[in-house]
Amino acid sequence: MPRPPHPPASLVFRDPVHLLAFGFGSGLARWAPGTFGSAAALVLYFAIIGLPDWAYLAVVALVTVSGFWICGESARRLGVHDHPGIVWDEWAGMLITLAFAPAGLVWVLVGFLLFRFFDIVKPFPARYFDRHWHSGVGIVMDDVVAAIYAWLVLQALAWVVMTYL
Repeated sequence: MPRPPHPPASLVFRDPVHLLAFGFGSGLARWAPGTFGSAAALVLYFAIIGLPDWAYLAVVALVTVSGFWICGESARRLGVHDHPGIVWDEWAGMLITLAFAPAGLVWVLVGFLLFRFFDIVKPFPARYFDRHWHSGVGIVMDDVVAAIYAWLVLQALAWVVMTYL
């Protein structure tokens, strides 16, 4: 199936729903918009990493739950389910992946790479959400599942490194 064309940048930047869904423009990247969106999410991550755990998790919940509507509404307006430029779900996924990650840019990079890997591979049940839930919930939940896999591997790696190295 051919990739749908990106909407004009002017539409994305003047419509608040598309602006959020396209990750403040990061989803407009012509190549690998999900990767660019995931990288752009790091701006939010670094802005909130110093918050107390409960506040960090509240932001994660807000980004994730609001994404159900934001991603679904943007997709509806574009007429394309899960347009590649819709990257708000990647923002939620990155925040989940990096929750309670050890401090340091190396851990952020490892988390980023793990999330991109699982988001692309879509292990069960991510692929199910991606293929069968044609709504904002489906758009976001495949990334939530990928993020949970990435989080588990990141935490396991951190435990091994902190315990044995």
